[in-house]
Amino acid sequence: MNNTILNTEIQEFINSNLISDISSLLLKGVPFKDIDSKLIIEQIEAKKRSEKKLPTWFKTSNIYYPNKLNIEQTSSEITANYKSDLVSEKSLIDLTGGFGIDAYYFSKKVETVTHCEINLELSEIVKHNYKVLEADNINCLNENGIDALKRLDKPFDWIYIDPSRRDETKNKVFLLSDCTPDIKKHQALFLKYAKHVMIKTSPLLDISATKNDLRHAKQLHVVAVNNEVKELLWILERDFEGELTIKTVNLTKDKNEVFEFNFGDESNTIVEYSEPLTYLYEPNSAILKAGAFNSVCATLNVYKLHKHSHLYTSNELISFPGRRFRIEKVISFNKKEFSKTGIQKANVTTRNFPLSVNDIRKKLKIKDGGLDYLFFTTDRDNNKIIIFCSKEK
Repeated sequence: MNNTILNTEIQEFINSNLISDISSLLLKGVPFKDIDSKLIIEQIEAKKRSEKKLPTWFKTSNIYYPNKLNIEQTSSEITANYKSDLVSEKSLIDLTGGFGIDAYYFSKKVETVTHCEINLELSEIVKHNYKVLEADNINCLNENGIDALKRLDKPFDWIYIDPSRRDETKNKVFLLSDCTPDIKKHQALFLKYAKHVMIKTSPLLDISATKNDLRHAKQLHVVAVNNEVKELLWILERDFEGELTIKTVNLTKDKNEVFEFNFGDESNTIVEYSEPLTYLYEPNSAILKAGAFNSVCATLNVYKLHKHSHLYTSNELISFPGRRFRIEKVISFNKKEFSKTGIQKANVTTRNFPLSVNDIRKKLKIKDGGLDYLFFTTDRDNNKIIIFCSKEK
């Protein structure tokens, strides 16, 4: 960590060049002789990437930024805030602290937080930023989290771990056994020192297989932001032997869409099928990732169009965790019949349909956009259909 970066003139230069072209800056150089220009450029790039993801850091003066890869890998403030609502009590240790966004939000709900980061420079950066942010209840350790847990040899109320999903050659990995540290190998150690353990995993992980890899898994939170799944949060509880509860949440600017179900009940839930009725519903990405296809029907009293279509319908408009549409008409998938509708521009979605959106646009000559919504799918009688819709709020 180079403290020269925090000089007033350099900070002003960084802030005044956030929208500048980086290539031009590199060629032109910076007006400071006592510091490597690449370090200042690195600060500019990292701060630019933080504007939407980390607004608290972006708006705070004298924040020191790590390289842009650390910014890419860190949690966003919106997901860190969500995680903080899941913890309480007196003590939490973050074994893989990174840039410290999660630990900062945990510190708002837990009396004392320990932040472990093996990289010395990053640990110093985080410690500086916590001082600037007045997060006085966070203790920073420049140490491997597993080693710190063993050395401290004391109980915590919570352990949080976000294992690195990069291998030794910086390639992305996502299986638990490929991440660092190996969650499967160390989970007994975690539960020895804490009653509750929260593990953040890749959204690419297969939920059923991961459930089998984890002992005492009590909850899984599938967290999406603006309909893009960002995190899977596994909550382990010492000695818990019950069934896994899955909570899906889609965090948006206007509202949070929440749906909860029991993992074990999903496969045994009876589903009723129907032709398209008055309204059509498309689940958000968190529900689709969680595989709550049958539970949606039973809990919300809607009908499914087909076993594999994952679209739902009802006669009465209901509150639904996803997009809602009024069905205008339904036709068979037929180029000649579609041409009679006169539609040349529409928003196209496919569910359980043999053609891709691009193939459909080319075949039927449909431009993207407009107020019309077309769903190309398969009905309960295995017919290929097009559902014409208008969007409901």
